[in-house]
Amino acid sequence: MIELATENLAGIECIHAAPAGQRLARLPTILFYHGFTSSKEVYSYFAVALAQAGFRVVMPDAEMHGARYNGHTDARMTHFWEILRQNIDEVPLLEAALRDNDWVADERFAIAGASMGGMTALGAMARYPHLHSVACLMGSGYFMQLSQTLFPPLVAHTPEQKAALQARLAPLAAYDPCQQLAQLANRPLLLWHGEADEVVPFAETVRLEKALREAQLDSRLTFLAEKQIGHKITPPALTALVSFFKHHL
Repeated sequence: MIELATENLAGIECIHAAPAGQRLARLPTILFYHGFTSSKEVYSYFAVALAQAGFRVVMPDAEMHGARYNGHTDARMTHFWEILRQNIDEVPLLEAALRDNDWVADERFAIAGASMGGMTALGAMARYPHLHSVACLMGSGYFMQLSQTLFPPLVAHTPEQKAALQARLAPLAAYDPCQQLAQLANRPLLLWHGEADEVVPFAETVRLEKALREAQLDSRLTFLAEKQIGHKITPPALTALVSFFKHHL
């Protein structure tokens, strides 16, 4: 049995799930981020499964999503990378709100997510060395390079347009996990990806795994792939994530 409610933390509407009767207890806690154009409710099965396994799970809506969606679909499509950065910036605010309530069991505070949420998890891992463990499902650790082809904020054909695009994306460089591989190696990390992903290429995760392995930074890495799976979460992926945190967190 679990308890699940909608709650405001740090001014952000979140789904908050915990084992029944333990909502106010100090628990190992996972912050889980949803994908682009989705919402916390769409990914709430993660909250159910993780709470059933004994964890506190907090699932915030990203900026311009869910309860924070302003109805401007076209504008949202050009703000993927700004939304990703804001997700990463909001991690300490949500953690502080949780710790102010004394809901987190000591250092056992982890981050996970899928697609844009998986990239959020990797970006947070690179930026916040105290995070206990991290899971990235169908994401990428190569923000600057992928931003040229995945939801770029501007159409860039002319030299002027290309310069404007690079200026718009410049702040993203400080968040790019691939520039901070050592930060991805000193804590448990799960990477999962479907091999037929048509949105975020499977090659993105293969590339990160290879970079960590070749730098001998993969001792705490779990790398899983599923054949013939596109950009979606499967039951084995959900099971793998729950098992990963049960083992490490």
